[in-house]
Amino acid sequence: MTEVTRKKTFLGFDFSTQRLKALVIDEEYGKLQEADVEFDVDLPEFRTAGGVRRGERGEVTAPPLLWVKALDMVMDRLIVAGVDFSTVEALSGAAQQHGSVWWSKDGETRLSKLSSEEFLHTQLATAFVADSPVWMDSSTTVDCRALEEAVGGSEKLAKITGSTAYERFTGSQIRKMFRTKPRVYQAASRISLVSSFACSLFLGRIAEIDLSDGSGMNLLDVHSKSWSEECLKACGDETLADKLGTPVPTASVLGAIAPYFVERYGFKPECQVVAFTGDNNSALAGLHLRPGWVGLSLGTSDTLLLGLDQAQAPPAGHVLVGPAQAPYMALLCFANGSLTRQNHRDRLAGASWDAFNDLLRATVRGNMGYMGIYYDTAEIVPRCAPGRRLEASPGRAVPAPAPQFEARALLEGQALARRAHAEDMGFHLDENSRLIATGGASVNKELLQIFADVFNTPVYVQEQHANAALLGAAIRAAEVWSAKTGVSLTGSEPTVAPVATPYPDAEKIYTPMLARYRKMLEDIPKLQ
Repeated sequence: MTEVTRKKTFLGFDFSTQRLKALVIDEEYGKLQEADVEFDVDLPEFRTAGGVRRGERGEVTAPPLLWVKALDMVMDRLIVAGVDFSTVEALSGAAQQHGSVWWSKDGETRLSKLSSEEFLHTQLATAFVADSPVWMDSSTTVDCRALEEAVGGSEKLAKITGSTAYERFTGSQIRKMFRTKPRVYQAASRISLVSSFACSLFLGRIAEIDLSDGSGMNLLDVHSKSWSEECLKACGDETLADKLGTPVPTASVLGAIAPYFVERYGFKPECQVVAFTGDNNSALAGLHLRPGWVGLSLGTSDTLLLGLDQAQAPPAGHVLVGPAQAPYMALLCFANGSLTRQNHRDRLAGASWDAFNDLLRATVRGNMGYMGIYYDTAEIVPRCAPGRRLEASPGRAVPAPAPQFEARALLEGQALARRAHAEDMGFHLDENSRLIATGGASVNKELLQIFADVFNTPVYVQEQHANAALLGAAIRAAEVWSAKTGVSLTGSEPTVAPVATPYPDAEKIYTPMLARYRKMLEDIPKLQ
């Protein structure tokens, strides 16, 4: 009697701002099962709005126990979806970037002694000494300036860490905790990123921070790939290096899955846990970008992702250690993304994308000279205060044109900003260039057509899965497992399908508008 060969599967998680998602893929990288937990809806006892709690003076946090309880729930939902955990060879994950998790003195002991008879959240209820500051927090401006001053200025900090100081980055958040809540700082035995925290739950010990996500902290020297002593000294005391631990390459197997998951869910004891990383980093890995291709994530914020061969100090945006093939990655995060689009859709066309797209179809490319910059919230790239500027022609501002002109001005302005700042990072278009769109707004063909025309390059979308970060987590688990074991997989690169092609006259229309965009920026108040 011949033994039936069981297919190998791989598991990915995405601990995003508003929900926890899980995905099981097979050896061909095809989706098998999926589950998710929406924090506000499924866990109302934590009283979050959009997955976070907002405090005074720009403080935005989330309780880490929320994410632990969400994991309990999503594992149960995977069981209901029919997942056989005994076939999972490896798992990995992605998480919102920049958030910090502050472990109590007995946090790691609790992790190492988990009972499979109880939920994770009941056993880790006292494992954290503070709520987690997350990427939306903007309360650390004074700490950003102090960090830059300590290392010799913003340009010097960018040369060391790949970014100037940003309020949401973990270094300034740690400095604020050290400055304003010294007891919490001293009580914390370890400080994790959200990604390494999530990885810790599966390992049964506190996981190392990976280099790619770690380079989004303003603490890592992206050239030596170790913590910068200057930056650590500026943000904490002599214990900070020990609290952070030693960073590891993103393509690292950190160990076998904890006995808790073997006993409770039936994982094989040798199932490997691959280092978790940030969501944008994971998306870059999941998109498998070729040279000249750009990842375009259209979500709450819009993000451009580019692979780089060298780390250069960026004028805006960030350079991070690469999570996959390219040694480095460029990341440009625009705060005014889908939420801003939705706000103005509601204002101009009611709560209907179809009606909004009808407005777009009533206009022409170039918008009869109307251009706009819309910042409903403070913008990150470039660093500008909330505001709006509309022009009917170069230098001639208008208060409010007809709805159809405003609709196109909003989207063309966003696309122009994405291209202008990508070019500032050294990105150059050629005949091999492609935009690979992902995220919730990547289903809007009218929006993607505008990006195709403004960038003068075709736009593609992934066929298998719209969430590149989640798919990237599962694919990274598969590829790192394959490299470590020497077992080749039948899976291939994720396939992409063309959805928008630029019109022949696109460059003629939009090149002058790029110059106008840069000129209009001069009238938008900058953040100091």
